[in-house]
Parts: sequence; structure tokens; C-alpha cells
Amino acid sequence: MELWLTIAVLGIIEGLTEFIPVSSTGHLILCGTWLNFEGPRAASFEIFIQLGAIAAVVVLYKERFRRLACDCAPSKKWCAIKPGTLNIMHLALTITPVVIAGFFLYSVIKNKLFNNTVVAIGLIAGGIVMIIIDMLVKRAHGKTPNNEMTHDLDNMTYRQALGVGIAQCFSLWPGVSRSGATIIGGVLSGLDYKIAAEYSFIVAVPVMIMAVGYDLLRSFSELTLNDAGYFIAGGMIAFIVAVFSIKLFIGLVQRFKLAPFGWYRIMIGSGVLLLALA
Repeated sequence: MELWLTIAVLGIIEGLTEFIPVSSTGHLILCGTWLNFEGPRAASFEIFIQLGAIAAVVVLYKERFRRLACDCAPSKKWCAIKPGTLNIMHLALTITPVVIAGFFLYSVIKNKLFNNTVVAIGLIAGGIVMIIIDMLVKRAHGKTPNNEMTHDLDNMTYRQALGVGIAQCFSLWPGVSRSGATIIGGVLSGLDYKIAAEYSFIVAVPVMIMAVGYDLLRSFSELTLNDAGYFIAGGMIAFIVAVFSIKLFIGLVQRFKLAPFGWYRIMIGSGVLLLALA
């Protein structure tokens, strides 16, 4: 019963935090430590339940993914890149930098950076950056939307997609947050907050599928059939919670921008550091 409760808690945390800029990985590492759920089995579980969160994005943005799939292979032979619409080239430009960086830094990240102190530093640093970004955007554009910003995903440029991709590389540091890095990259590239958040959701699908697949292949020998029930239950919980959290976050980021999430990150990160020093 205690293990099932742990599974439920971690599934809820994954669903709540995967697509908001507070670092789902950081929260899972911290909560796993506090719940005494650690080791290779726990790490594999935390990776697997991300598939539930991915499924939530596919369901909510199914029409967008259908269009991307049709654009990619309309004749089953050629990849049609349609100018003036979000297409597979945008995703490729965003994904490539983090795939290359992740491939070369995988061992260092997994062996050296997955601990509470590193996560706390990532949370605090990311929070500070979010607050600064909000201040800069407000100073540059005021409270009203600026016509120079991109307000439609189909008007997004390849340069902006690459800018998001470069920013996403910083999310390899546990605690920084993939969604936080991509949203910041999008805003700095000229996307408005809503479009930056939505693009962050969409690009998360191929990035996370590759990352989860790679991690599970490396840890496959450590898994057993007895773990299947726990993993599936955690993934389903993450899916249900993620559906609601994505819808909620879009409204919050439009109204409050990133600063509230930045202050939350600083508070949590500081608390973790103080506990480590106590």
C-alpha cells in the first residue's frame, strides 16, 4: 500500500510539473528522496511516467500533430515543407541542438548532476532568469501585446525555432526545466508567452519520446514484469493530471507571465539548500 501511495504521489507530481516551468525532473528527484524511493528502479519509473504526460499533449493538440504528420509525409515518400505554417523543419531545428548535447553529456548528467544540491541550484538560477525576462519584456513592450511579437504558431520563423532549441540545451541541467528553458527561448526569440508555451508543449513530444526511449533502453535489464502495474498506473495518473495542468497553465502564463513560477522556484530551491546545510 505504501508503494502504491508513492506511485500515485509521483504520478501527480509528474502530471502537474512536466509542462510548467518548475522542473518536473527536479521535483521527482526531491520527492523521491523524501519518500525513500530511489535507485535504478525508481529512476526508470520516473522516466516511464513521462510517457503519460506526453500522451496528454498529443490528445490536447491532436489536430496540430495530424497536420504535422500530413505535412511530413503526404505522399508517403517526400517530406513537404509548407512555407507560412508550423512544419517539421521547425521541430527539427529545435530538437537537434539538445539531442547533440544530450548524447555527448548523458553520462556526466546522469552520474554527476542528479542530486538535491544540483537541482536546487538549477531551480534558483532558472527562477532568477524568469523574473529578469519578465522585467525585460515588460520594459520593452509594456503591458499590452506588441505587434512585433509572434502571436500565431503558423507565423513562427525558423530562426525562432532554432533560438528555442539552443535555449532548450540548458534544460539538461536537472532543475532548470525543459519547459522553462523553451518558453524563455521562445519569448527571447519574439514569441508571445502563450505561443511560446504551446510550442514548448508540442516540441516536448518528440524530445521526450527520444529521451525516454534512450533511457529505457539503457535501463531495460533492470526492469521486471512485476514493475509493469506500477509503471502503467503512474503513467495513467500523470496523463490525467497533465491534461488539466496544461489547460490551467496556458491561462496562468497569459495572465501572470513567468515571474510567479520564478519566485516559487527560488523558494523551493532555497529551502532544499537550507535543509542540506542544516
